[in-house]
Amino acid sequence: MADMKSDDIRAMSEDQMDEAILGLKKERFNLRFQRATGQLENTSRLREARREIARIKTIAAQKRAAKK
Repeated sequence: MADMKSDDIRAMSEDQMDEAILGLKKERFNLRFQRATGQLENTSRLREARREIARIKTIAAQKRAAKK
């Protein structure tokens, strides 16, 4: 999931986008727990995951708007 490009996301179907968002949300949940317990080494991954979720949601909204 790491480092998805906008072109890669645009090539996804809506179902694939939903799966990617779900996976990233699970990853983010685990990262938050790791941070709370002091086990998280790569703290920037939290930010990356949050931004990837936003990127996917934005492109999904653009696709839905284009269909109308």
